[in-house]
Amino acid sequence: MNYMSAKEAAELWGISQRRVAVLCSEQRIPNVEMIGNMWLIPKNAEKPIDGRSVRYMKEKRMKPFVKWAGGKGQLLDAIKRQYPKGIGDTIRKYAEPFVGGGAVLFDILNKYELDEVYISDTNAELINTYRVLRDNADCLISQLAQYQDEYIPLSDDFRKEYYYQKRKRFNDLKRQDVMDAEIASLFIFLNRTCFNGLYRVNSKGEYNVPIGSYKAPLICDMDNLRQVSEALSNVTIVCGDYRKSDDFVDSNTFVYFDPPYRPLNATSSFTAYTENAFDDKAQAELAEYIQQLSERDAYVVASNSDPKNTDPDDDFFDELYSKMKIMRIFASRMINSNASSRGKISELLICSY
Repeated sequence: MNYMSAKEAAELWGISQRRVAVLCSEQRIPNVEMIGNMWLIPKNAEKPIDGRSVRYMKEKRMKPFVKWAGGKGQLLDAIKRQYPKGIGDTIRKYAEPFVGGGAVLFDILNKYELDEVYISDTNAELINTYRVLRDNADCLISQLAQYQDEYIPLSDDFRKEYYYQKRKRFNDLKRQDVMDAEIASLFIFLNRTCFNGLYRVNSKGEYNVPIGSYKAPLICDMDNLRQVSEALSNVTIVCGDYRKSDDFVDSNTFVYFDPPYRPLNATSSFTAYTENAFDDKAQAELAEYIQQLSERDAYVVASNSDPKNTDPDDDFFDELYSKMKIMRIFASRMINSNASSRGKISELLICSY
């Protein structure tokens, strides 16, 4: 019988040599032999069906557990078309330094088995919620189930009283820098019952979004929360600036950046997810950082607003990312103080490869 090496099989099948070795060790390839520390594979062997893809098709897909301003659910198909070839095989790491609601994160976790995943955000309460869900899901789910049982039967007036009591409790804990399961459960409760699923703070750092008008909000999505908890079990979760990802990112990493968008006009800005602004200087610093990652051969995709929606002569991002591929895609504006202005606008996808 004629044999080929794991390297030759990897090149033939378009996957990594490491993945071939895993398939051999799992006895997924018939008639393989190991001589010393080298796998020998029959030359007529066929590439095994990827069990990860089969599992993905059969299992219910997890989804973001919070709504988030600027969430990428409606743009996900366009972003997925920019995933680098080799993700899950030769590209074994993923980083998302502005994770927010994590629409792209959960699509990646649904589809691919990676060696390392890194997420971060500057919103301390959001990151605490990710960590609690990863490390203490039972406690979080129990508290959310209680909120749901208490809140749903109430009349509108009593719902308002209940909501504002929970909002006050959340702000009291926030003021004390408490980061535990209680404030995480309050974070999800408020997100599920507030107006438009917003996270907004005032000048004092207090969460100030009013109650929403949902008839039967799903406060405790138990099945999804458990799936998310399991998927996060080996994810590195960091509270801090996007630059903290620097030591994590290398040439085998896919990085997605979804920073606070540059406002299209003076009234469209909605970047108060943390107490820190993200102005043009910050946008330029991020672009410089993305260029640095690109120069070390990382695979980088970034999203942002398209200033040409309101000013065709505004080349801010075209100049910042002149060395990269810039695509304009269309999406519905989901958050705006003027409901009549919600509609299709173009947004930017910036790609380093």
